[in-house]
Amino acid sequence: MLTSVLAIDDDKLIHQIIEKTLTDNNQVSHAYNGEEGIKMARDTHPDIILLDVEMPGINGFEVCSKLKQQLDTQDIPIMFLSSCSSLEERIKGYNSGADDYIVKPFETEELLARIKVLHQYKKQSQLLKQDIEQAQNTAAIAMTDYSDMGRAMRYVSQTYGVKSLTRLSECLFEFFSPLNLNVVTAFWFESGNEFFSNNSAVCPLEKELMLNAKEGERFIDFGSRTIINYPNVSLLVKNMPVDDAPLYGRYKDLFPHILEATNAKLGTLELHNQLSEQAQQITKTFELVDSTLRAQLQSLYNNSKVSVELIETLYQRFCDTVPRLALESDQEEYILGSVEETVESLRYHLTVGDEIQSSFNEVMTYLDHIMKEREKILERLEQEQQREEINEITSQDDIELF
Repeated sequence: MLTSVLAIDDDKLIHQIIEKTLTDNNQVSHAYNGEEGIKMARDTHPDIILLDVEMPGINGFEVCSKLKQQLDTQDIPIMFLSSCSSLEERIKGYNSGADDYIVKPFETEELLARIKVLHQYKKQSQLLKQDIEQAQNTAAIAMTDYSDMGRAMRYVSQTYGVKSLTRLSECLFEFFSPLNLNVVTAFWFESGNEFFSNNSAVCPLEKELMLNAKEGERFIDFGSRTIINYPNVSLLVKNMPVDDAPLYGRYKDLFPHILEATNAKLGTLELHNQLSEQAQQITKTFELVDSTLRAQLQSLYNNSKVSVELIETLYQRFCDTVPRLALESDQEEYILGSVEETVESLRYHLTVGDEIQSSFNEVMTYLDHIMKEREKILERLEQEQQREEINEITSQDDIELF
């Protein structure tokens, strides 16, 4: 493809030389003063401009400066053609925006070589500009992604100490607030449901739609609305930007990360509630077992003492009474022996009762130990919850990427 060259010079001889030198490999157009050259540059947008310095009207430096200030011509390489070779003139040319400078009279080979270099320079500049624009677009996307990720991390950190569905919905709506989206969230929690909205009450039809859609696809689009479903949470976006494909795609990539974290948090809350309820039931059971066993052991102990005292008294009275019955010695010995065996048997059983009581006491001591350890665990859980609540407050200022 031929290189288009615009020559701006008031000297017709220079135009003839340029035409003769460049006609084989380039397409040359001519302007004979500064104003005409500016107009032709705007209209034809040549690949390269050859510009004389000394011309009637506006000089070459002024022409160059105006062309470089205009958006549609500022990227065209400009080479000055000047009879002055001083460093001062070259600096003036550079300051006005020129890309090269050649001194008259010049060799045709030198002019061709300089034009070739300028043409390559223009191509490299265009490629570099495209690379810069692409890098800027990539950087803008990356900045957006990092900003989204920063707010997502902040949301996750805020939910650590959350213990109620209301507070969880507030954290969720704080995430959506900068996006200017109207959203409704449904928490499917403990075989029930709770609905929250970030800008108004939740109407009956919205509840019905979300209830009917909760077992459906992950994404359900209808009009400008989108429902996103997870086992423990659903989100209704009432003004999804469906006409803005890049933004719509960005939201569809971002929102699942938020809802996955919310879904996990709801599962944790439900498990926490179940464990708390079980702990309360276990506590009540321990308290009931403890009071019952203590009452029975106390009763057994009291009865044992009374029984021992009663048997000892009866046995002594019986021993005192037998001699007054005027029995034969062998009969008296037999009766006393039988009674003594019975008493010893009763004493043995009472001793077993004491051992049982001792075992029960050991059980009670172990139960006391369990109850004390449980209280320590509950205290540690309470301290951990307080720490999480403090972390929730401080994390709002700690995580802020952009």
